[in-house]
Amino acid sequence: MKDFDALLDEAAAVPLEGWDFAWFAGRATEQRPSWGYAGLVADRLTRSEAALDLQTGGGEVYAYAIARSAANGQHVATEAWPPNVPVAKANVGQVVATDGLPFRDGAFDLVVSRHPVTTDWPEIARVLRQGGVFLSQQIGAGSNRELSEAMLGPLPAPTRQHPEQIAAAAEAAGFEVLQVRGERLRAEFYDIAAVAHFLRKVVWTVPEFTIEKYREQLRAVHDRINVEGMFVSHATRVLIEARR
Repeated sequence: MKDFDALLDEAAAVPLEGWDFAWFAGRATEQRPSWGYAGLVADRLTRSEAALDLQTGGGEVYAYAIARSAANGQHVATEAWPPNVPVAKANVGQVVATDGLPFRDGAFDLVVSRHPVTTDWPEIARVLRQGGVFLSQQIGAGSNRELSEAMLGPLPAPTRQHPEQIAAAAEAAGFEVLQVRGERLRAEFYDIAAVAHFLRKVVWTVPEFTIEKYREQLRAVHDRINVEGMFVSHATRVLIEARR
């Protein structure tokens, strides 16, 4: 078994660009939502003439859905983080480097987004055609709270991103909510390198996380993994589908 310092050095060396979690194989697992987001996107793409993926990351999920759907329409993505942009372009092709929506009104009949940092409902409504659909898998309230509290200590109860709140935001922007579902999903981390890399990559779990800043807390989690065999946390996900 590698020691604590060697594991953290390994985590620090893993590149952050893209949204491919293959590195975690054998080191961490996360239960997947029952609805199968990529399959839902692929299904919607078969009926789409012009689709947009917001905050695509490295474009891996969007590219998979496009290939699975054999769709012939226009496919565009946005991504704001510079290291992700070339990865996304290699996967998707047409990628706009922005965190906004610099598109004409009614440009798309389908907008999708997996794990957006923010959701600008009025702007999404603007770029959708009448009858167009927004499909998104969002980070739910208190996602990976156990991991956050292991670094930050006890946190107040989450007040945002509950399914009913997401649905209300959609309706306030003029959408008809077709479905909204939430699930709590078990995540297991088998070494501290997986924990540290996850926190470096999934930045909303512990804002401004660095290995050095949280080294003491990481040591406590490392010791716990050595005793219990894993660190268990729970992700929350919300699926929403809404029609303009």
